[in-house]
Amino acid sequence: MNKAIKKILVLGSGALKIGEAGEFDYSGSQALKALKEENIETVLINPNIATVQTSDKIADKIYFLPVTPYFVEKVIQKEKPQGVLLSFGGQTALNCGIELFENDVFKNNNVEVLGTPIQSIIDTEDRKIFVDKLKEIDVKTPRSIAVHSPEEALIAVKELGYPVIIRAAYTLGGQGSGFCNNDDELTNLTKKAFTFSGQVLVEESLKGWKEVEYEVVRDEFDNCITVCNMENFDPLGIHTGESIVVAPSQTLTNSEYHKLRQLSIKIVRHVGIIGECNVQYALDPESENYRVIEVNARLSRSSALASKATGYPLAFVAAKLALGFALPEIKNAVTKTTSAFFEPSLDYIVCKIPRWDLNKFLGVSKEIGSSMKSVGEVMAIGRTFEEAIQKGLRMIGQAMHGFTGNKEIEIMDIESALSKPTDMRIFVISQALQAGWTVEDIFHETKIDRWFLEKLHNIHLMNKEIEGYAAMEELPDSMLRKAKQAGFSDFQIARSLYKDQFEGSDEEITSLRKYRISKGIRPVVKQIDTLAAEYPAMTNYLYMTYNGDTNDIDYENDGRSVIVLGSGAYRIGSSVEFDWCSVNALETVKNEGYRSVMINYNPETVSTDYDICDRLYFDELSFERTLDIIELEKPGGVIVSMGGQIPNNLSMRLYQQEVKILGTTAISIDRAENRYKFSSMLDELKVDQPEWKELSSVEDIFAFTGKVGFPVIVRPSYVLSGAAMNIVSNEEELEHFLGLAAKVSKKYPVVVSRFMENTKEIEMDAVADHG
Repeated sequence: MNKAIKKILVLGSGALKIGEAGEFDYSGSQALKALKEENIETVLINPNIATVQTSDKIADKIYFLPVTPYFVEKVIQKEKPQGVLLSFGGQTALNCGIELFENDVFKNNNVEVLGTPIQSIIDTEDRKIFVDKLKEIDVKTPRSIAVHSPEEALIAVKELGYPVIIRAAYTLGGQGSGFCNNDDELTNLTKKAFTFSGQVLVEESLKGWKEVEYEVVRDEFDNCITVCNMENFDPLGIHTGESIVVAPSQTLTNSEYHKLRQLSIKIVRHVGIIGECNVQYALDPESENYRVIEVNARLSRSSALASKATGYPLAFVAAKLALGFALPEIKNAVTKTTSAFFEPSLDYIVCKIPRWDLNKFLGVSKEIGSSMKSVGEVMAIGRTFEEAIQKGLRMIGQAMHGFTGNKEIEIMDIESALSKPTDMRIFVISQALQAGWTVEDIFHETKIDRWFLEKLHNIHLMNKEIEGYAAMEELPDSMLRKAKQAGFSDFQIARSLYKDQFEGSDEEITSLRKYRISKGIRPVVKQIDTLAAEYPAMTNYLYMTYNGDTNDIDYENDGRSVIVLGSGAYRIGSSVEFDWCSVNALETVKNEGYRSVMINYNPETVSTDYDICDRLYFDELSFERTLDIIELEKPGGVIVSMGGQIPNNLSMRLYQQEVKILGTTAISIDRAENRYKFSSMLDELKVDQPEWKELSSVEDIFAFTGKVGFPVIVRPSYVLSGAAMNIVSNEEELEHFLGLAAKVSKKYPVVVSRFMENTKEIEMDAVADHG
């Protein structure tokens, strides 16, 4: 370790944005903890007040200032740090650091860039230098030409030929990138790309090849390991942040896996990385031909996923390496058994699925491609791909129940919907299978590897088999167990058995649950132990599966567990602020002498970090799975008020199952969330509010608007950030938006209120005890 370093400046990522979200709160928080462990004074610059890293006790000093060269220079002059960390704040921190380096700010203030040298960062960010650098060690990259104007791009494409992909340098989330098939598309896209960067790469298209990633760690003594390899479900052409991703890879041969692993280590050593690095490949599915697409010399969303998927604390280790430690010197803080110089080995499969909120924006294309549109992601863990993918599809919060058993989505042309991917493509695959398409037909349109399609076909066939029975008593126990092992929820099974007679009520679902338990079919708890049982595991990372016989942990059953329900995937209206709430709740639970238990499945969060709680269930926040965990933990109570809308929506359902809700009661939550009950309560209390009417029939609402006039506001119950809430000005709009609101709020009332114009909106926050 460099003993001369006493104070370090850490650059955060600033405001959350597409391509740069909560994963940098996680990585920055881990880095700050690692520095504190070495008694180093830390200074953080991050203006995002909703983050955990800007809370008390994480950094010694926090500057809520923009992460820009001007403000960072001022902080450096005031604080006089000896070192700076650039790789924990995403592209924002990296770009800021490069500009400060080029302007000699670090040199003039005697600040050392710790970890990966700044020139190595520039070598990976500048597209032309990056290509030339890899040529030095005979590593293949896509044929490409760096250009600085749309005119130069037209000259470059004559040498490369169409199709090509456009990539902007120094950007995040694939901003400004896209595929071009002719001069018009090229001119339009390069003009757009130059708004993001002064340098653009025109590159040969490898659309249809597999996309594979490796997370690599190296110290300054040249010790180097690969922590995780991941494979995209979607072929190249869809940004990795937009794709379903599995870890470890499932379709690579042993030869392909080791070839790309060795190349990753070779690249990281040649570039001079110290810390963590992400290497992305395109792999020809018909041969072992490959291209290196990108090298990220910083922590990324993939790093957060790899860290949570393997139980290897990547950001923590990277911060220690930046201080000059060697990998064998660092103890793996998760396993508590091995050093950090140990490649994880997994006996489970992890599946990441992106979360989109494209419905929130009028006129936005639903097609996904080389530029990121997703706002969050989920991570599902299982012993089979079928189990993990079905869990994940429930987690994304799009009112889907798995790969089958969902509401029909309107598809005008299945062939077009398969070949032009949208945020709903996996559900299009499900409907294609129902419509009689073969795996080969779907492969031809999507180029998704046949292995993945065969696994999805297995789920489809199992669902068809369940549909052959008419009641749960008819379903053989072996079939019920197989369905649960393939990730089917009780809801899915009930819907397949009872068809149109099934209404989806809790009574119907709990009836199947009781029947299943009476047959001895229960999930077991397994540890994410990183070591695949090669060494005794000490981890508190847990998941539930039906592919096992015994629990990996013993339960105390002492009533001292307190379960905190997390927020799930980030989405518009529910983001890192609920992670902040959850982390603080868990800390309070621990400080009061209780056992802190977390349920969450968002790999970008601090609440799913290894040292935040006593037990972490990386699993669904569904009614079924929450009850499974409650039955095992037998907690003193459950906190639902920290994770936003998902836990809130569970409060009454859990209360009806006699689960103890801590804090505000479920009945009080319902009184606030249920629009009819809330408006009625205000009337009883004689609190002024706009005139309102519950939706009982469209005619009644028209009569109401005839009385109060337009505009009115349509307000569904139990929704997040105004989902399906709309201000309407005429009867035609009103009828349309009432239909939308009723779909979103099926179980709860929709209220229409007079909309008050030219008024101020004022909020007040309060804390209460016993009301």
